[in-house]
Amino acid sequence: MTDPTTSPTTPPAAGPDPLDTALRLVRAQAAVVKRFDASLSGLHGVSLSDFTLLLHLSQAPGGRMRRVDLAEALGLTASGVTRGLAPLERIGLVTREAAARDARVAYAALTPTGRERLAEMLYTARQVAADLFASDQWTS
Repeated sequence: MTDPTTSPTTPPAAGPDPLDTALRLVRAQAAVVKRFDASLSGLHGVSLSDFTLLLHLSQAPGGRMRRVDLAEALGLTASGVTRGLAPLERIGLVTREAAARDARVAYAALTPTGRERLAEMLYTARQVAADLFASDQWTS
C-alpha cells in the first residue's frame, strides 16, 4: 500500500535514495562493460561476455566444465551458454566434449589456442581494469 502523504516522485527525506543509488550502479556497470568490450573486441575480437566464459573455463580443473555448471557459475541459462560458446567454438578457442560415461552430458573445454589467446586477453583486461580505477570518474 502506498503512503498518501508522499508523491511517487518524492524521494525519502533521510539518507540516500535507494533508487538513485541503484540507477547509478546500473550506469557504472554499463560504462565498465563498454570499456572492456571496446578494448577486448578491438584487440582480440571478443566481447567481455566471451572473455568471461573463457576465464571461467581456464579456472576449472582441466580447463573444462559441464555446460550446465558453466551456466550456473555465470548466472546464465543453458541456452545462453550454448549461444555464447558457439562463436568461440567456431574460431577454435573452445571445443565441445562428451562425457565418457554419459552421452547426455556435454563439456565445454578450452583449446590450446584458447589458452594462448586468453593469456593475451588477460593482459588487456588487467590494463582496462587498472585504467578504470586510476580514473577520477569513480570518485564522484
